[in-house]
Amino acid sequence: MPVFQSHAGQLYIVSAPSGVGKTSIIRAALPALPDLRFSVSCTTRPSRPGEIAARDYDFLSREAFLKGVESGRFLEWAEVHGEYYGTDGRQIEEWISAGDDVLLDIDVQGARQVRCSYPCAQTIFIIPPSLDALEERLKSRGTESVEQIEVRLRAARTEMQDAPWYDYVIVNSILEDAVADLCAIVRAGRCRRSVQARRLKAFPVPGPPA
Repeated sequence: MPVFQSHAGQLYIVSAPSGVGKTSIIRAALPALPDLRFSVSCTTRPSRPGEIAARDYDFLSREAFLKGVESGRFLEWAEVHGEYYGTDGRQIEEWISAGDDVLLDIDVQGARQVRCSYPCAQTIFIIPPSLDALEERLKSRGTESVEQIEVRLRAARTEMQDAPWYDYVIVNSILEDAVADLCAIVRAGRCRRSVQARRLKAFPVPGPPA
């Protein structure tokens, strides 16, 4: 997978432990960033109430997913909580090469894999105000058993150890503030000198004084 250059689109990676509210933040931010592509991940896990195929995830059978692994379809993939998750690498490459900015919603394992191929990607980690707050959010979803919640809390403690190598960390205490933070990061990334190089070249260089 090629490393993107300054003339190509930018890649933004968002990660967070389960239950932090990453999906809600991304959904609220996308309308404010209409020219940002969102990469829908593939997964073998069953859909949850309210989730829509091709909007939230591309839901695949285990057989179809593993065939994709064999064919090199995925930019990254991992087994998480007994289910497979992956990113369609061919779609990402097409968008980036066309100059489109792309946002990925992936876990810490996937983020490390993607950054090997796209080292200039901007990485963003979302954390809860506290582990107690995270536990309450997981319980309020009503989608997991007590044992499953404990598994996710243990995983969250492990995943948050990776937060220091991310470029940005957002605390999701108030949803509106977290959404504003994500939008600000993307907008700031688009203002970087390397990204605006083509625009700068359009301005004429003044010649020597007469």
